Amino acid sequence: MPKVALYDITGNQVGDIELSDAIFGVEVNTHVMYEAVKNYLANQRQGTQSAKTRAEVRGGGRKPWRQKGTGRARQGSIRAPQWKGGGVVFAPKPRDYSYAIPKKVKRLALKSALSSKVQDQEIIVVDKLVLEQPKTKEMVKVLKNLNSGKKTLILIPEKDEAVVRAAANIPGVKTAFINTINVYDILNCDSFLITKDAVNKVEEVYA
Repeated sequence: MPKVALYDITGNQVGDIELSDAIFGVEVNTHVMYEAVKNYLANQRQGTQSAKTRAEVRGGGRKPWRQKGTGRARQGSIRAPQWKGGGVVFAPKPRDYSYAIPKKVKRLALKSALSSKVQDQEIIVVDKLVLEQPKTKEMVKVLKNLNSGKKTLILIPEKDEAVVRAAANIPGVKTAFINTINVYDILNCDSFLITKDAVNKVEEVYA
C-alpha cells in the first residue's frame, strides 16, 4: 500500500496517508492511457469545419468555351477545382469525431494515471484546502508553500466556489472534481494536488 506525506496549506507535513493499492498502486498500463487520451481529445473536437465542393460553389453553369477548335484545354465549368474560385476537391464537411471506449478501459486508464503520479512523486496530498478569501494571491501562496509545478491539477471532492475562483486566473492551474476528472488532465500536469477528502472519495467511487 503506497504511503505519501500529508501536508497542510502552509506546506508543513502533518503526517502520512496510506493510499489504496487498487487505485494508486496498480501496474501502469501505458496503452490504455494512450487510448483514453486519444478518446478524450477526439471527443473535444468540434467537427464544424466545412468547405464547398464544385456542386455548391456559385456560378459555373455555362461551358466557358466550345469543346474543340480553340487550341485551349477543354473545360466544362469555371467552378471546376483547377479554376480560381472553384470548388474544393474533397471538401471537409461537418462531422462528429466522438466515439466511446469501454468503461473498464476508461477506469483502468484512470487508475494507471493516478498510480503513475504516485510513482513519479508528482502527487501532493493536503489535509484540507480552505481559503480565507477566494482570491488568486491566496491560491498562489498555497501553491508556493506546497512547491507545486507550473502545471498543477487541483482535485477537490465537490465544487468549492472559493477554490475554483482563486485558481481560475493562474496560468497552468486547473481545478477538477471527482465526477469531472479525466486521464488527459492527470497526465498533462506536473503536480497533482489532491485533498484528503478527495482521496477518500476517489477510493470509494473507483474501487
